[in-house]
Amino acid sequence: MIVYGANWCPDVKRSRALLDSRGVAYDYVDVEADPAAETLVRSLQHGARRIPTIVFTDGTHLVEPSDDELAARL
Repeated sequence: MIVYGANWCPDVKRSRALLDSRGVAYDYVDVEADPAAETLVRSLQHGARRIPTIVFTDGTHLVEPSDDELAARL
C-alpha cells in the first residue's frame, strides 16, 4: 500500500495515524517533494490532486477516505 500525501495535510495525518495504530505497513510518498507522484495522483483523479490518495496492492485506490472507509478496506 502506498499513501500519497503532504506533511501539512490533516487528512493525511489522520489516515496515517489510523494505519499506524493498526500496524499496517505502507510506503509514504510526499507529492510535494516527488513530481512523478503528483502526476500519478492527478492521473488517478482526472487532473485533481486530493490527498491522501491511498493505492492498494491490487491497484485500487481511495481518495480522502474517512476513517470508516479506510478501516473497511484493511
